[in-house]
Amino acid sequence: QVQLVESGGGLVQPGGSLRLSCAASGSNLRLTNMGWYRQAPGKQRELVATITNSGSTNFADSVKGRFTISRDNAKNTVYLQMNNLKPEDTAVYYCHTRMWSVDYWGQGTQVTVSS
Repeated sequence: QVQLVESGGGLVQPGGSLRLSCAASGSNLRLTNMGWYRQAPGKQRELVATITNSGSTNFADSVKGRFTISRDNAKNTVYLQMNNLKPEDTAVYYCHTRMWSVDYWGQGTQVTVSS
């Protein structure tokens, strides 16, 4: 069983920064790709960023140049560094991985960007 626990969300002013963490437990997660998704009120969940087991990254166009994703395999933790935050980044952010054809999600962490 895989468990994902996000932390690091909160209220930040436009232009500010936050770092989200996703602590994973269960199988050997260093072998899996990891990702961050977000869902704003009234909108569908969307992909924000992914990182493969070898460290290759991919970002949604809306966050390119502002967000970075990284992983610490020794700690089974994935990070999302978010800089120059905008009000449209307001959403619940979810950590995700897929193992043996099963999708695993964290409980989500709220990020609110507002002055």
